[in-house]
Amino acid sequence: MRPEQRTSFARYRHSLWLLTQRDLRVRYSTSLLGYFWSILDPLVMAGIYWFVFTQVFQRTVGNEPYIVFLLSALLPWMWFNGTVSDCTRAFLREAKLIRSTRIPRTIWVNRLVLSKGIEFVASIPVLLLFALISGAELSAGAALFALAILLQTILTAGIGLIVAPLVVFFRDLERAVKLILRFLFYASPIIYGTADLPTELQFWAGFNPLSGLFSLYRAAFFPEQLDWNLVLISALMSVLFLVAGLVVFTRTERAVLKEI
Repeated sequence: MRPEQRTSFARYRHSLWLLTQRDLRVRYSTSLLGYFWSILDPLVMAGIYWFVFTQVFQRTVGNEPYIVFLLSALLPWMWFNGTVSDCTRAFLREAKLIRSTRIPRTIWVNRLVLSKGIEFVASIPVLLLFALISGAELSAGAALFALAILLQTILTAGIGLIVAPLVVFFRDLERAVKLILRFLFYASPIIYGTADLPTELQFWAGFNPLSGLFSLYRAAFFPEQLDWNLVLISALMSVLFLVAGLVVFTRTERAVLKEI
């Protein structure tokens, strides 16, 4: 089918896929290890936290096997963190191309969500390998993985649509986002579970949309980690962030094009 015969949605989807492919090729074309770099960072981080909490302090957090507990939240965190970080440069890095094309500008955010999401999906076999080695059993909660991916896509896209245009006007926001992400890493149940927090903090932790998402991911190996109240809050907040992102993006799009 020729481009002019496609629906607007089909053209958008085709352009999104082409840009995503370009991102992945550019990212790994000059890399000797290629795909392995996308999983090396979370593996090193997981190894460090596993050593610190189980060998040095011998403190019990989360569930056993702890390495699987870590990776089941750390891998989706890398998707979230990488996408939001890259969104701070989404318009500034591609300014000339954005000005010279007429495709919907949301695509410059969504391509980052998709490319990082593909890297996350490609890292799932690593999680399964560690689960096999450590003897973690796969439960029926693995069926919730798809729901977790859907909610995280909505949440990440919504935040990206807020961050990307605002950074154009407030350049200091790029550094602020990095600081917020660093804080959010420790404020999210990654190296610990929500149940490990003091009772008075568990209520506030529930308003972190990542808490419910990580609860869904971990349910594949640790069914007791699943908390439907957290999942419901995460789902509502993800939709709210998406709506807010679309509103912010729509109202700032023309000003962004003039600014870049």
